[in-house]
Amino acid sequence: MARNSFLKGAAILGAAGVIVKILGAFYRIPLSNIIKTEGMGYYQTAYPLYVLLLTVSTSGFPVAIAKLVSEKRALGNFKGAHKVFKVAFVGLFITGIITSMFVFFNGRLIVRALGNENAYYALMALVPALFFVPIMAAFRGFFQGRQYMVPTALSQIFEQFFRVVLGLALTMALLNRGIPIAAGGASFGGSIGAIAGSVVMFIIYLNKRREISAEIKSTTVHGEEPVGKIVKDLLLIAIPITIGAAIVPIMNSIDTFLVLKRLQSIGYTELEANSLYGQLTGLAQTLVNLPQVFSQALAVSLVPAISEANAQRKYKEIRDTTNSGIRITLLIGLPCGFGLFVLATPIINLLYYKNPLETIISTGEILSILSFSVIFLTLVQSLTAILQGLGKPFISVKNLLIGAVVKVILTYVLTGIPSINIKGAAISTVVAYFIAAALDLISVRKYTRTRFNVKDIFMKPLLSTVGMAIAAKVIYVGLEPIFRSRLSTIAAIGVAALIYGILLLLTKTLTYDDFTLLPKGNKIAALLLKLNLIKR
Repeated sequence: MARNSFLKGAAILGAAGVIVKILGAFYRIPLSNIIKTEGMGYYQTAYPLYVLLLTVSTSGFPVAIAKLVSEKRALGNFKGAHKVFKVAFVGLFITGIITSMFVFFNGRLIVRALGNENAYYALMALVPALFFVPIMAAFRGFFQGRQYMVPTALSQIFEQFFRVVLGLALTMALLNRGIPIAAGGASFGGSIGAIAGSVVMFIIYLNKRREISAEIKSTTVHGEEPVGKIVKDLLLIAIPITIGAAIVPIMNSIDTFLVLKRLQSIGYTELEANSLYGQLTGLAQTLVNLPQVFSQALAVSLVPAISEANAQRKYKEIRDTTNSGIRITLLIGLPCGFGLFVLATPIINLLYYKNPLETIISTGEILSILSFSVIFLTLVQSLTAILQGLGKPFISVKNLLIGAVVKVILTYVLTGIPSINIKGAAISTVVAYFIAAALDLISVRKYTRTRFNVKDIFMKPLLSTVGMAIAAKVIYVGLEPIFRSRLSTIAAIGVAALIYGILLLLTKTLTYDDFTLLPKGNKIAALLLKLNLIKR
């Protein structure tokens, strides 16, 4: 797949991701104002374990399906590509049954082990999602392998829409029955969304059946791989990816256990520790996750792009795609990280204004630290995708594992220091992702033999970002005494985004191809090219 094609796929998923995150904001922000940090603590105690089980059951398989499907299609084996999907679908269906039943029968034991028994309802409400998400993942992997990102995008939007609307409705309806049960209503929104997303994927698949059947009949490769061989190939790709993807949820689950226990060991009550943990994961971490919309979209598109080029031994295309992927990742991660840093407390006050002032200030301090993890986490996602496309997923697993070990040690030590407390978990997260990103970058350079253009890939985006961050801070400080804090924050963000765009043009960081991804982008690019503001 050409460079433009993978970027267009990323643009489709990125656009869907923006819609999903906007819907998510209409979920998380009012949710946190309804059930406060206590309810978010219950919700977030259940959620990391759910994500961990979901990761184990699904994460590696969509990538494995996409990789095998794209490789077989590149060689004209359309029948083999569809058989990969059918085998994977059956496997994920069985996996969904196992994981959902495991949680259903062991829910009480799980929340008791985590030291937060009131999170029981939030955990049990996610049981149906554990069954339906693997089914949805099989369809997504198949269409991604076909380089067709629209089904994934549509399913994400429908999934989030139903999650938001019905999740909030249930939360408010159950609020008079207590915060723990209301948190369970919020969690059940995720299950409803998973069902809706699965239905959308199935309908799209049925509509594409004629086209898929025609492709299968046009297969030029003779012979058919046995099921056992396909299962083996899927597992060889999926297992290391699953291990790597499970490390982050494992880190979060360890955080759940370590942070709550360590805070209580230095004098916080269970309720106070739960509230601080809610600030970290339910409020600050939510904002840090927003930029991942784009980096995750890039990662999903990078795997089949690199896989196809690697299968056809197009090494120059691999290097070009690698450079583009890293550059676009930094164009997203750097401004988001620096922006969250300079406006941490104002942004928390803008979004979570119903919380007490003490909570807003405390969460702002957490976010100012955690903001730098955005840069390194987005890099890790794209670099991991490149290594997966090259067929070297264990490299990224090893690198992330090293970061995770450091995180556990730092979380235990720093969170147990009274003057640092919850901020220790944020510091350890930043360090962990920095280590993983640095090791991944070294590995990608080694295996792709890519020579990175330091000026275009690193320095120009960084220069534009620093200028943007300074402008954001100056505008906020200047307007805050005159207008309300929230209005000043909105103005600072808007002007900073405009300045960032101008600086990208002045430094000639953006290219002609970048604009072709936008609606009527060719006309915009042609005009900017005439003005000598961009290059081809």
